[in-house]
Amino acid sequence: MEADSPAGPGAPEPLAEGAAAEFSSLLRRIKGKLFTWNILKTIALGQMLSLCICGTAITSQYLAERYKVNTPMLQSFINYCLLFLIYTVMLAFRSGSDNLLVILKRKWWKYILLGLADVEANYVIVRAYQYTTLTSVQMSNIRCIASVFWTQYQQLLDCFGIPVLMALSWFILHARYRVIHFIAVAVCLLGVGTMVGADILAGREDNSGSDVLIGDILVLLGASLYAISNVCEEYIVKKLSRQEFLGMVGLFGTIISGIQLLIVEYKDIASIHWDWKIALLFVAFALCMFCLYSFMPLVIKVTSATSVNLGILTADLYSLFVGLFLFGYKFSGLYILSFTVIMVGFILYCSTPTRTAEPAESSVPPVTSIGIDNLGLKLEENLQETHSAVL
Repeated sequence: MEADSPAGPGAPEPLAEGAAAEFSSLLRRIKGKLFTWNILKTIALGQMLSLCICGTAITSQYLAERYKVNTPMLQSFINYCLLFLIYTVMLAFRSGSDNLLVILKRKWWKYILLGLADVEANYVIVRAYQYTTLTSVQMSNIRCIASVFWTQYQQLLDCFGIPVLMALSWFILHARYRVIHFIAVAVCLLGVGTMVGADILAGREDNSGSDVLIGDILVLLGASLYAISNVCEEYIVKKLSRQEFLGMVGLFGTIISGIQLLIVEYKDIASIHWDWKIALLFVAFALCMFCLYSFMPLVIKVTSATSVNLGILTADLYSLFVGLFLFGYKFSGLYILSFTVIMVGFILYCSTPTRTAEPAESSVPPVTSIGIDNLGLKLEENLQETHSAVL
């Protein structure tokens, strides 16, 4: 009996089936890489932070525009008091090296500097709301910036804080980025740039505040201070504890903001015509800020400060959607496109963990090893490799 010829009519079918199988396998690998449980969880947590930031932006803008209340230090002071009452008191009842007094004896001056950077970042950002548009400042409230290209280009430079944050992480936290991370950041910046086109088409560049240049300078300063605060937060949360960071920020933030409050805002506070609506806005701002401070260290612990700041770029879009009803903003389909592009960039960034180059000790040459940045993703990868080895 003769064997069937491989060149027969049925020969192309195995080739087509093989190509289809390879394509299907590629799709499964991409899906397994980009849509893991930890990445989806990080996205969800990042959007929760975005909603908190949106709440702080909307309440601040509403107080400034509708009630002519510009008291950023009072707003921050209430938040620091909440942190003090919860987390600083928690440290006071701890024992050993985690006790409040022990921490103060060893690192009091470091936390004073951290508290000063955090307080002033909040102050200049909230103060900037009265000088420029909501979205240009709002993006800086998530560690971004607006600068020299005036109103219609403010959002393009909102992400100044992210490169600053990456640079500080490189030198202070020894983070080492891969090509995919720079591509992801560029994609996110493209998404922010899309909002510029949406603003121009919607005519929102005409809604700038009383002095755009002053607002831009304040946003620039706030973005830099926020980057410093974020890097310190990532170091403390990953090396020490979340409670220590929040407790120390609550302690020194309350003291510094309280002193500054008495100096710069005494007359502004005295001129407020209090009613239940204004009080409710203050409470809403404080609760949103408190939730932001409480939950952000949890997200940073399993990812990084940079990935968190990329994820919460969408806070600006949430503010835009709310502004459609409260401030009469015009809607553009480019806002949806911008949201999609930012999320794609964020997923790309989280899909590959960064590395940490451990500093050299004495005469031992430096060793580059897997750090603790994007910890959740790395743990998941290790589990997948172990499972594959068992199979």
